[in-house]
Amino acid sequence: MPIYHKLGKIPQKRHTQFEKTDGTLYYEQLFGTIGFDGMSSLLYHIHRPTQVKKVGEPIDVSPKIAVEKNITSRKLIGFDVKPQDDFLDAREPLLVNSDVHVGLAAPRKSLTSYFYKNADADEMLFIHKGSGTLKTFVGDIPFEYGDYLIIPRGMVYQIEFDTEDNRILYAESFHPIYTPKRYRNWFGQLLEHSPFCERDYKLPQNLVSHDETGEFLMKIKKQGMLHSLVYATHPFDVVGWDGYNYPYGFSIHNFEPITGRVHQPPPVHQTFETGAFVICSFCPRLYDYHPKAIPAPYNHSNIDSDEVLYYVDGDFMSRKGIGPGYISLHPAGIPHGPHPGTYEGSIGKKGTEELAVMIDTFKPLQVTENAMKIDDGEYYQSWLD
Repeated sequence: MPIYHKLGKIPQKRHTQFEKTDGTLYYEQLFGTIGFDGMSSLLYHIHRPTQVKKVGEPIDVSPKIAVEKNITSRKLIGFDVKPQDDFLDAREPLLVNSDVHVGLAAPRKSLTSYFYKNADADEMLFIHKGSGTLKTFVGDIPFEYGDYLIIPRGMVYQIEFDTEDNRILYAESFHPIYTPKRYRNWFGQLLEHSPFCERDYKLPQNLVSHDETGEFLMKIKKQGMLHSLVYATHPFDVVGWDGYNYPYGFSIHNFEPITGRVHQPPPVHQTFETGAFVICSFCPRLYDYHPKAIPAPYNHSNIDSDEVLYYVDGDFMSRKGIGPGYISLHPAGIPHGPHPGTYEGSIGKKGTEELAVMIDTFKPLQVTENAMKIDDGEYYQSWLD
């Protein structure tokens, strides 16, 4: 996250004595990435953040693969994913490779009985239904429908939902998630041609420091295993921090679409990037304004990437038989494009109200057993006349 941010109280100079009122010291922690070369923040704890009392038996949560080498276009009925009470149990990985796991979740209950940390992956949570607060040891982020939550790996967090009707698209990225480099200058500031700016971010706020001892359960995901550790002190005991490594939110409704006289390619919708995949936002926008423009996308071949589209709301003008919560998978190696009739039918239209999230990966995606349960089985034939 290339914006400096700070909350709470911190010493004037890093790596120096920071005394409590009783003369004892706060405990400094460097929360960093990519060795000492990536984003980092300095945190100051009331207690040492290293006090593990118990380690439980790990649970294998690796995705169960049904189709390892896929060339079939698929339509997944996302709202068929059954709601579950527990936040982690609700997660169902659907399309995965060694770079990213893409899935859906419908958690009914807040994550408050334990703390969670993904030690392997940055997480992107897209809030399709529901609202609440992401609570972390660096502050809180209120969220609502349409928000992306970017949670860097190693972040300890809980989530409080306002209702039990929650739907989330998530991506666990084994590469850091950044804003696109072409949107930033060499200082990291977003440029004038960027479709969003720093004012649009939801940054951590309301830092609450817990000075508590006892037994605090933390579930940590690492190498496909979910580990249970009991800590002797409350994980949210940070009194202050500063730096660049922290979670943040961004609303898809604040993405300003880039349009043109003729149809614009998918990169104009890009919202986040990694070294292995991109995330794009398709938002309500005016159509192309060349007098001979065809607003519907042209047929195109995904030779080097699989395309995943998650349909959120609105009128999906190039697709038939699509509704909110559906996922389409267009695999690399074969062309795809608008459904029959939609290419011609788009001529003369002035705008679209569609809202969707796209994830394009540079390695093929494997299809999980969970995905096959909600696959309609017929989508690949939907381009026949």
